[in-house]
Amino acid sequence: MENTFDYAKAMAELEDIAKKVENPETKLEDIDSLVSRSKALIKACRDYLRTFQEKIDSLDKE
Repeated sequence: MENTFDYAKAMAELEDIAKKVENPETKLEDIDSLVSRSKALIKACRDYLRTFQEKIDSLDKE
């Protein structure tokens, strides 16, 4: 089975992370791990969008 990236799920997780970071009750130690996770998600989203754009561009050339 192919492991596919779920862009919508990643975006929802990023929104959840943003809410947690903005919450004054969130501990600094937790914010550090949340920021690290968000960086990984952002990179994955950018890679996904870049690949998607390349697929669209290749269809335009056909």
